[in-house]
Amino acid sequence: ELRKALYYLFSQYGRVVDVVALKTMKMRGQAFIVYREITEATKAMRSLQGFPLFDKPIKIDYAKTRSNKLNVLDGEYKLDESNTQSIYSQIFSESKFSQGVTTVSRKREHEEDDQANKKMALDKTEEEEEEENVIPNRILFLQNLPIDVTDKMLSYLFVQYPGFKEIRLVPGKPDIAFAEYENELQAQTALKVLDGFNITPENAMKVEFAKI
Repeated sequence: ELRKALYYLFSQYGRVVDVVALKTMKMRGQAFIVYREITEATKAMRSLQGFPLFDKPIKIDYAKTRSNKLNVLDGEYKLDESNTQSIYSQIFSESKFSQGVTTVSRKREHEEDDQANKKMALDKTEEEEEEENVIPNRILFLQNLPIDVTDKMLSYLFVQYPGFKEIRLVPGKPDIAFAEYENELQAQTALKVLDGFNITPENAMKVEFAKI
């Protein structure tokens, strides 16, 4: 839970390459957040310094050494046989590259693309009409959430915006939830920032006003 909470919290400020939460007795309560760019790390440190996580303020500082995972991504790290699988399996899981054999003719591909584009345009029009009919209010409807997300993890995202009151999960539907604010203007502020936020690489959260 700690690792996921840290990922959700810190990924607002840039691409998080890795999160390492230490469990040894000596290092318990410490973690490393690895960003792709130092500017992203700096922004996160300035924004989240002292942020209350699990009822305790976070103390953030730069790590003394560069992450091995960044070295692997930059092609500068020589892998031993003992760690090749674990490191590369993580890198491949983050990549959107996939291999396959194309068996469909170009003509059929174009036809399918045209049909898909028409369907997307129709779906988009219907969604826009529905959104126009939703009246702005203090409750936000959250969709496309990871199935293992908790109300506490979501709270870390939404509590950063003034007026936050609570997160309400929906029993039996782990991919949706509601976030409540004190008024509609405060809810709108959070909506503008967090709509489309990538909770995980596969889950871009959709945020809109709830229908009430």
